[in-house]
Amino acid sequence: MLDHEEIIRLYGPWHHRTPSDAAELCNEYSGLWWIAGGWAIEAFTGKQRPHSDLDVSIPRSDVALLRQHVMSRLEVWAANKGTLWPLIGEVDEPLPSTFGNLWLRASGAEPWEYDVILMDATDSVWTYKRDTRIHRLTEDILWTRDSINYLWPEIQLLHKAPGLRPKDQADFESCLPLLESADRRWLRSAMEVAHPEHPWLNEL
Repeated sequence: MLDHEEIIRLYGPWHHRTPSDAAELCNEYSGLWWIAGGWAIEAFTGKQRPHSDLDVSIPRSDVALLRQHVMSRLEVWAANKGTLWPLIGEVDEPLPSTFGNLWLRASGAEPWEYDVILMDATDSVWTYKRDTRIHRLTEDILWTRDSINYLWPEIQLLHKAPGLRPKDQADFESCLPLLESADRRWLRSAMEVAHPEHPWLNEL
């Protein structure tokens, strides 16, 4: 996995964006969207942390809907493991399943604006991309503050677990004392299925 400095060296800088910026971008957007990543952790804990970008997230099935919404303002690129592919065809052109993110920017001369994470979610059910045995009602993966949806921390920590970067460990330690017992049990159960040798299990 490329670190943020290497991503900047290869693909250019990222503009600093906040959840409020995402809310402005998604004004009148008809699809479901939410804030994931470090900003979701910060919103839950109330503790400020560094941010390299803003992770917006949508269901994978809504790629065409988002492209239609932003096409007059931002370019959309599909991203996966160091590969970038400009989405310049028809908005309903199928996106290969190997691409897990969309990167948005105004033009090639401008910094990247938003990293949009594509999640396997329908109107009713979210499924963990690394292990389809783990799922949850879509309405139960999100919470709302100031009209902005955020990913619940137990879902975000499950996504962060495989990386185990220093910032992931810090986010885990920040969230753990604040998790409800039921949410802690859910995270432990999910990790026992998907990541059974993970060191976090000893603390959960």
